[in-house]
Amino acid sequence: MQVHNLKRNKANRKAKQVGRGGTRGKTSGKGTKGQNARSGRKKRPEMRDIIKRFPKLRGRGKNYLKSIKKKGSVIKTDVLAVFAPNDTITIMSLVEKGLIKTESGHLPNVKIVSGKEISKKIIIQGIPVTARAKAIIEKAGGSVS
Repeated sequence: MQVHNLKRNKANRKAKQVGRGGTRGKTSGKGTKGQNARSGRKKRPEMRDIIKRFPKLRGRGKNYLKSIKKKGSVIKTDVLAVFAPNDTITIMSLVEKGLIKTESGHLPNVKIVSGKEISKKIIIQGIPVTARAKAIIEKAGGSVS
């Protein structure tokens, strides 16, 4: 037996016909018109459409003029009357008296501003004080450091 005498066991299979009876007629197996019918036919990623729906966040938005720095607590001089004479006032003593609250375990920024006159002698340490509040405290015999 020679190679040119060999025969197949099964007959040649015909290729699957696509479209209207022909092999590659009309739409050439690419369906109907539109994005799918074009050459290259890369569909746009679905994720892109989702991303395009999100609003654009540029700059600092509607809060543009708001400061990034956290605001501090303000205490007037007449509120310091809850302390006894000759007491030393620190941020911790203000927290203990309940005049200010800690913010998630951190001590807030505090500043003492002028209010009504005080008669008690008090000592303030480590707290910023306005010039007028300092004058009121020193007039009562206290000190600011």
